[in-house]
Amino acid sequence: MKKNEKIIESILWSIALPGFAQLLNRQLFKGFLFITLEFVINVNAHFNEIILLSFLGRIKEAIAHTDFQWLMFYPCLYFFAMWDAFKDAGGGKTPYSYFPFVFSAYSVTIGIMYSSKVELFGLLLGTMWFPMLCVIPGLAIGFGLKRLLK
Repeated sequence: MKKNEKIIESILWSIALPGFAQLLNRQLFKGFLFITLEFVINVNAHFNEIILLSFLGRIKEAIAHTDFQWLMFYPCLYFFAMWDAFKDAGGGKTPYSYFPFVFSAYSVTIGIMYSSKVELFGLLLGTMWFPMLCVIPGLAIGFGLKRLLK
């Protein structure tokens, strides 16, 4: 498998569930640790319920089910597991290549904090859709700073 293909495969599995890419890369302890942490945070934040209700358009109900104290841990775990998978698959060789991951974790965490208040075109986006949109400024800041500091 080519290096770029391995990097893409690792990132996609990590997006599916933190820890899967580490298992794929034969880092069993780290993989099971990430999966366990994801499970603990997911259950305590009621994240699967938030996802289900958000897809059904029941945004206020999703917000009501959210345990914000737990959900705010999720972006850091998620993006760190993704960074780790990216790095272990051969990525991350250039300076500051971790910036897009770090700033996405920051911006999504901030997005969670404001998710029960922010409306776009009169629509309340809630605890799933608004933080997902917050990945965009995180990536822009991360890639921008990486390019600026090179």
